[in-house]
Amino acid sequence: MAFFVCFSLLLLLLSSSATACDRCVHQSKASFFSKASALSSGACGYGELALSLSAGNLAAAVPSIFRDGAACGACFQIRCKAPKLCTKSGTRVVLTDLNKDNKTDFVLSTRAFQSLALKGKAQHLLNLGILDIEYKRVPCEYKNKNLAVRVEESSKKPNYLAIKFLYQGGQTDIVAVDVATVGSSNWSFLSRNHGAVWDTSRVPEGALQLRLVVTAGFDGKWIWAQKEVLPADWKNGVIYDSGVQITDIAQEGCATCDDGSWP
Repeated sequence: MAFFVCFSLLLLLLSSSATACDRCVHQSKASFFSKASALSSGACGYGELALSLSAGNLAAAVPSIFRDGAACGACFQIRCKAPKLCTKSGTRVVLTDLNKDNKTDFVLSTRAFQSLALKGKAQHLLNLGILDIEYKRVPCEYKNKNLAVRVEESSKKPNYLAIKFLYQGGQTDIVAVDVATVGSSNWSFLSRNHGAVWDTSRVPEGALQLRLVVTAGFDGKWIWAQKEVLPADWKNGVIYDSGVQITDIAQEGCATCDDGSWP
């Protein structure tokens, strides 16, 4: 019975993640924050590490895109619709925060906002403040970087573990995370605490292995870290390499709209 409930819940999560038609081109508006720190300290919980995800090209998005944190770390290509001011290709941003102001779908870091502009036109964009934009979700690319796991400062050995995922490539959402002692098949599930942070109060002893489910294809895909991810003496604040690279692209349960021609 417990397995059926968990499996049904997983199917619901996968379904909710696969109906957004992210790869379709959407029309909206974008504004900007004057300080990148306003985004790096945002709802995803990346902190200062956010600045390393996309050279400071960061974004906050409205709840329909943010999806209670499931979209944290997702990449979007954004371009503005003022051809005399903006480039045709636009810029790629990483989602790091929640935008609670529904005037625009996205609020960008100043660096990202300026990178939409043609040479010499950045100040013109800043003076406008709000731009008409087009956007769609695109795969994230982190060359030479595996999916990493950071142990949060709130973790308290041996009874509580909170981890944050960094450098998730491809175009997927993490919808489930399990942890077990290396060599054991006794897995404990983690829950999404907020944003990119997952936690559990049932921490196995010893060195730990991880497995997760990501949206891939029209269903889900198990990703197994085939090695010790967290050593037995794991420490708060330390980033550990999972040895895994995620390059999958989830297929969306909506009308085909991504022909690869934009931008």
